[in-house]
Amino acid sequence: MGSPEFIVNLRKKIGHDPLWLPGVRGVVFDSEGRVLLGERSDTGGWALITGILEPGEEPGPGMLREIFEETAVVARIEHLLGIAAVGPVTFPNGDVCDFLNIEFIARHVSGTARVNDDESLAVGWFATDELPPLRPGHLACIQRALAFDGEPSYQR
Repeated sequence: MGSPEFIVNLRKKIGHDPLWLPGVRGVVFDSEGRVLLGERSDTGGWALITGILEPGEEPGPGMLREIFEETAVVARIEHLLGIAAVGPVTFPNGDVCDFLNIEFIARHVSGTARVNDDESLAVGWFATDELPPLRPGHLACIQRALAFDGEPSYQR
């Protein structure tokens, strides 16, 4: 998949300069309480399923689209987990982005987790006490999902 076409077109105009983008991040649980992760093809690190919303796309459906596109898993959103500014993030190609991340807790409905596009090297379900190394923000997001009390988190 790579970058959405609208970002590719913007990058032709602005190069690697910072972009402020709407992002989604999902903590997807299966019936055993395991978390769905993908090993990213751009960084090689394990991460929650994330994505960039297309212009005009609603966050919830956009999150479900990203989950399916990257993992072949059909999920349903259970809760808005939080909203957070993340970045700046510098990608291996030099692009710089800041994200307004809308975070969700989701539940597996159907489908077998597998690599479903070119954004992941591997995907899989992980017990929360056996997670691979994760960036601090992704680990914190999982911890917030595990402790979720019905109140979305955001900077107060």
